[in-house]
Amino acid sequence: MSNPVVLITGALTGIGRATALAFADEGARVVVSGRRDDAGEKLIAELRGLGAEAEFIRADVRHEQDVQNLVDKTVARFGRLDVAVNNAGTEGKPGPLTEQTPDSYAAMFDTNVLGTLLSMKYELRAMQKQGAGSIVNVSSGISFSALPGTGAYSASKAGLNMLSAVARAELGSEGIAVSTMYPFVTATEFIDSVRAGQEAASQLESSHAPQPQAPEQVADAILDLIRTGAEQADLVPEQFGGSFKG
Repeated sequence: MSNPVVLITGALTGIGRATALAFADEGARVVVSGRRDDAGEKLIAELRGLGAEAEFIRADVRHEQDVQNLVDKTVARFGRLDVAVNNAGTEGKPGPLTEQTPDSYAAMFDTNVLGTLLSMKYELRAMQKQGAGSIVNVSSGISFSALPGTGAYSASKAGLNMLSAVARAELGSEGIAVSTMYPFVTATEFIDSVRAGQEAASQLESSHAPQPQAPEQVADAILDLIRTGAEQADLVPEQFGGSFKG
């Protein structure tokens, strides 16, 4: 489809921002979402500067009414929803399991798991009405890598992985693709926070993991997933369970 309508959560920085720019460069109509109005308006100006039709809709994916409003406004503005990239996520508080608290757990699971569930709930409803669509959930290679200091984060992303798998099982032949993207080490604020933890940093260094990927590399892989209709793609080094394609 030419000029697809694309919705991206967690779009204001890192992978989300790079993905929004990549779609805009290909002529998509783009809706970006996040929690900061100033950053949202700045990104919209940049997207429109590329010639794209673009809108910013403020939303916190932890709150169902925000998510429903986000999808409803997207469809009201453009008439349909062709692609959704669920990128909103948080690393919470990296550190040993013995230092985790109910608050740090909730910070990760409310955004990474509940936020993805709510996003898919309303995105899928919109796509089912039109009989077509594509969703990419951005997970992490760390979701199947036992790196010290990342336990709660890894568990939350593993939960996201299963949400994607169940969605595929439930959809059957409805013409909607649900894919999962597994970047490993990406040059974003998250990897800086993980490297601040000595155990995780030592594990990364001793593993000879590749240098952090640029967010643009992950954005290109997301677009390839949508073009091919594949169920998943990884950017994970072999020693952590995947094949690095950066």
